[in-house]
Amino acid sequence: MALAGAGALGYFHYTGQTAPYPLSLATPYAAPLLAQIPFLNPAAKPGEARPSSGPQSAAATRPAAGGPPARPPVPVTIGKAERKPMAVRLDALGTVQTIATVSVRARVESQILAVPFEDGSSVKSGDVLFRLDSRQIEAQIRQAEANLARDRAQSVSADADYKRAQELARRDFASEQRLDQARAAAETQRAIVRASEANVDNLKVQLSFYTLSAPISGRVGPAGLKTGNIAKTGDSSPVLALINQTSPIYVAFSLPQRYLIDLKSSIGDQSSSVIATPQGLPKSATGRVAFVENQVDGTTGTISARAIFTNADELLWPGALCSVRLILRTEPDALVVPREAVQTSQTGTFVFVLEGDVARVRPVVVNRTMDNEVVLTSGLSGGETVVTDGQLLLTNGVRVVVRQPGGQRPPGAPSAQQQRPTQG
Repeated sequence: MALAGAGALGYFHYTGQTAPYPLSLATPYAAPLLAQIPFLNPAAKPGEARPSSGPQSAAATRPAAGGPPARPPVPVTIGKAERKPMAVRLDALGTVQTIATVSVRARVESQILAVPFEDGSSVKSGDVLFRLDSRQIEAQIRQAEANLARDRAQSVSADADYKRAQELARRDFASEQRLDQARAAAETQRAIVRASEANVDNLKVQLSFYTLSAPISGRVGPAGLKTGNIAKTGDSSPVLALINQTSPIYVAFSLPQRYLIDLKSSIGDQSSSVIATPQGLPKSATGRVAFVENQVDGTTGTISARAIFTNADELLWPGALCSVRLILRTEPDALVVPREAVQTSQTGTFVFVLEGDVARVRPVVVNRTMDNEVVLTSGLSGGETVVTDGQLLLTNGVRVVVRQPGGQRPPGAPSAQQQRPTQG
């Protein structure tokens, strides 16, 4: 690379063209040497340097008395180290999960008469989803109610017989055996009445199985069976409908276990919040940490947590991936510098701080990076001017000149034309 650079400088010297940046920075140092080479100076006599024109060129190549030529200032871009409130946040990838999911199945075998909901619609708790043919159970209920009425009448007759037996026994016209038989008959009849009442209640409960209602509010999927099909019972029976609760809803995410204390302290903290942004969508939802899992995943070294969101607009959809940003707290007086200002070396991180027109190396300790800013733990006090571009040409104590907005060089800064002499 050094030979290629030297050859390029020789070419531009021979042709009298201006060397482009950054070769122009080396022109003042290389010009005196190139002028001593005869074949690069056809207009000059052997042993005679090729003349240059212009006071700027002479000044640029004139060596200082008793030393090498002065190094021109390095153009840089600057920023400010400042103190301001900064949030302490953690970023993760999350998955939207429902708080409750219900699979609706038939509890009796019967034909489906009606499906009054639309596939994919929003339903509320208690809305009717399916109506089954209930004529048989309704007939059984009427029969059971008739039997109950008969048993009640017989119970009234048995109670009357028992009362007469009590009166006759008091007058010594009936034996104790007759009284005991009447008492047993009355109690037996009352038990029969209670059994008939229970049978009627049982049949009415079974009648409710013929009308399938939504147990929770949420979003229902497509109907598993349509009108006219026979609904079956059992775990292997087809799911008639699946309901996912969408409001409120969970977002599950994982963080390294070193953040366990921060996660636990954020539960119930009003200053803490969780922002979830579904992938591909410009909107976000804001919630809070609901709970942390009761153990750390030993294989990954992470702790899982769930945040809860009201999700009234159903922005978060079950199963969707989203970016999760957990804001734990806000530091009121954080030390912040632009991200481009922080450099890394073998000894650690550092920044170049301007002291007048001189760049000085200042070691710093980085706390965290947030977007285009870096929060520092120590190294600066705030208010310093730091270099954000041009650090590759800097060393400790080098003079610098600040670039104007738009990439223009400030007045007085050496340009490419000034660093390379031209032929008159």
